Amino acid sequence: MSGQGAGERFDLVIRGGEVLDPGADIQGRFDLGIRDGRVAAIEPEIDLARAERVIDATGQIVTPGLVDLHTHIYWGATYWGIEADPVAARSGVTTWLDVGSAGAYSFPGFRRYIAEPSRCRVFALLNLSSIGLIAPTWEFANPDYWDVDLAAKIVEANRDLILGIKARIDRNTTRGVGVRPLERARELADRVGLPLMVHVGWGPPTIDEVAAYLRPGDILTHCFTGGDMRILGEDGRVLPVIRDLQERGLILDIGHGTGSFSFAVAEAMLEQGVLPDTISSDIHQLAVQGPMYDLPTTLSKFLALGMSLPEVIERATARPAAAIRRPDLGTLRVGSVADIALWRLEEGDFVFHDVGMDERRGTQRLVNTLTLVDGQVLPRLPERPPHVWAVLPEHQRR
Repeated sequence: MSGQGAGERFDLVIRGGEVLDPGADIQGRFDLGIRDGRVAAIEPEIDLARAERVIDATGQIVTPGLVDLHTHIYWGATYWGIEADPVAARSGVTTWLDVGSAGAYSFPGFRRYIAEPSRCRVFALLNLSSIGLIAPTWEFANPDYWDVDLAAKIVEANRDLILGIKARIDRNTTRGVGVRPLERARELADRVGLPLMVHVGWGPPTIDEVAAYLRPGDILTHCFTGGDMRILGEDGRVLPVIRDLQERGLILDIGHGTGSFSFAVAEAMLEQGVLPDTISSDIHQLAVQGPMYDLPTTLSKFLALGMSLPEVIERATARPAAAIRRPDLGTLRVGSVADIALWRLEEGDFVFHDVGMDERRGTQRLVNTLTLVDGQVLPRLPERPPHVWAVLPEHQRR
């Protein structure tokens, strides 16, 4: 699996780790050779005399950098946004998809002040609402903000960063306007030829009303919500319309967040053989304080629920990369960008919580030890304190 000649030198060799890249069907003890910011070789043993620098990964797991499909990183201009780079350095996330923080009026600022300065890779889903997520919610309550023509112009001017459309559809966001903003979001996504991500939680509208607008390649986030828009029927079975959509290509995404993940729903789904297609954090100013914390903690919850480590890693690397039509990311194939995460898989007795603070115990926890983007180590920087309004719900503060 080498892309170099036997005498080629490497800028960096990561030696002795257990390499795990389920999307590329790579698993085993390998050395990784990195040159010019790309994976240049994966070999059982690389002569360290060929390396300018060496990172000893003995006893650790080496994966592609994580691709977090649901984040909010528009810090300082929105209610929700965190700073991506400091969290990336301790969590192994190298590609961040901000989903709907920016609308048409605020996207130029997102590009200039968030995406361009970031050490990590930053992409976005554009919110149909022209004001985006400046406030905690209500962005669709005023139909004047559903400007499809303006949003389409912003997409066309920023296709390198905008990879889809976002619509939050629940009782707070819509405030009595029903599914009309979802109709417009569908129109926008179809016009620009990009997937649509839809957020669900507590209705109205109903999950059946939302499902009518979903297409193969779209993303249903918060798919394991405990809200009344959950994708389980009253009999506890997965709704046939959702099962059919998933079989035809709808992507079921976790989006844990502060209010959107239920252990009971997850267990019912997994028992029926319905696994999430992608595992994302929905990280934001509240969720980063707990009980979500970060993407590795979210992945560890699915280990506790019985999913295997390869299943979990694939749903945070290759699968989300495919969902945003960037299969060049979330992989360690020779020639790919050297976005890499190192991990300890700690053994012990760990307690995890869902958003209702229901507990589940697990015996394994993923802990990030190092994160690299383009073959360069991300420094661990202090994180800004939460904004004054970012106060967890009372039941989660412990």
